[in-house]
Amino acid sequence: MSFGQGGPSWGPGDQQTPDWSALADESAARGRRKKWLMIGGGVLATAAVGAIVATAVISTNNNGKPAGSDKNASDLPAPADLPSDTSEPAPSFSSVAPPPPPDPKDYISDAKKDKAPITVDGFFPGKKLTMGGRVHIKGATNRTTNCAAGTQGALGAVLTNNGCQQLIRATYRKEGIAVTVGVAVFKTEARAKKAAQQASGGVASLNGEGVPTFCRAGTVCRRTANSYGRYAYFTVSGFTDGTRVTTSHKKVYAVGDDLTEFTFRQIRHRGEVQASQAANPAT
Repeated sequence: MSFGQGGPSWGPGDQQTPDWSALADESAARGRRKKWLMIGGGVLATAAVGAIVATAVISTNNNGKPAGSDKNASDLPAPADLPSDTSEPAPSFSSVAPPPPPDPKDYISDAKKDKAPITVDGFFPGKKLTMGGRVHIKGATNRTTNCAAGTQGALGAVLTNNGCQQLIRATYRKEGIAVTVGVAVFKTEARAKKAAQQASGGVASLNGEGVPTFCRAGTVCRRTANSYGRYAYFTVSGFTDGTRVTTSHKKVYAVGDDLTEFTFRQIRHRGEVQASQAANPAT
């Protein structure tokens, strides 16, 4: 066997066994050389990529200006102005106070404002009256512009002297007791109030419609006089059989008080209706 530059060789007839240890060492050396070549190539590639990235960073960060640009920051467009307060505007209220609602009494205190029709049914509607569970049946009614004709004693002169325009009367009965209520109409509140204060005698009882004559011919009965707005209202109450009324007859007083209270409410309601119409003309 002879050895050349490239490794062992055998001629014809050489029967020697190959040196396997030497061959293994040579193969390992070649593998190490290849590995170092690959590592070296990777390092060079990484260095090249880093250089490229560094160059890109430098080219885009040249004194705050993009690559290829020679403009200063002051030459760039200014940002849009934004409002400093983005909250919704606060609601505004008028400093002028709304007018107060109309006073119902104003509309029944003077004929210039009290324009609603004056009728018997307007003051005394229906066929009966219920107050606190007590039922009173309506009898005869009457309306006249001759106020003195519906009175007894000195009341006629009092109404006439104070300018009474008309007198409306209605009678109610309950369990042998009858009451006639009269509403006298004046131009102003002052005249109605004066008529009630000067009242003497009383409104004349009104019979008919199931009610016999009562509180006539000197029979003692209970009489009242009041006023509200431009209206003065009077009552006369007693027994339908002519029994003399005394302070012990509580039922007579109760029936008379029911009619007095009801009449007051009707007059006040008249003012409320007209005040409401004035405040809401569309309705």
